[in-house]
Amino acid sequence: MNHLIAPSILAADFANLRRDVEMINNSEADWLHVDVMDGMFVPNISFGFPVVKALKEHATKPLDVHLMIVDPDRYLKAFVEAGAYNLTVHYEACPHLHRTIQAIKELGCKASVAINPHTNVSLLKDIIADLDMVLVMSVNPGFGGQKFIEHTYTKISEVKELSALKNPNMLIEVDGGVDNSNALKLIKAGANVLVAGNSVFSAANQLAAISQLKHS
Repeated sequence: MNHLIAPSILAADFANLRRDVEMINNSEADWLHVDVMDGMFVPNISFGFPVVKALKEHATKPLDVHLMIVDPDRYLKAFVEAGAYNLTVHYEACPHLHRTIQAIKELGCKASVAINPHTNVSLLKDIIADLDMVLVMSVNPGFGGQKFIEHTYTKISEVKELSALKNPNMLIEVDGGVDNSNALKLIKAGANVLVAGNSVFSAANQLAAISQLKHS
């Protein structure tokens, strides 16, 4: 399959979110990536339900909602009702991960799991058959603009190897420091969904930046 591009609205101009969402609507992007942070699981606070709902009202691309929060089970239904197409929870935040994934699917939403840079891929072996996607964090979650962690290529390859055995149609997403300098290498390692924030929204021509990533 061709890889997907999911621009991260975290890097957008918050005073002009509708404008930036419309730019994504008119671009070659496939999804709109929404980072939800609670100030507890990660040292930053971002969007809540009202913002996700507002984004949904204007976005023509599916909302890829990444929950960087503690105890995400409390809010699954609210985020699905706000308009999430895909919900990603963190392995590190879910003591009963299988239950959480099943709850997301029962709500009629795609279900995904993210792993932090220090989390071993082998920990996913008992859940990977149930997932629609694994998100490999290529920076420590919480803030945009961080330096890409080089070990990510190996982790993506390990996820691909694991999914080939148990869930060959599963997507592999990468988030953090993604730009034109590493996009092709990430795709060759096995990633098929690229989240890009600063490399898109800081570009002089944002549509062209998305197009370049799409055609990497």
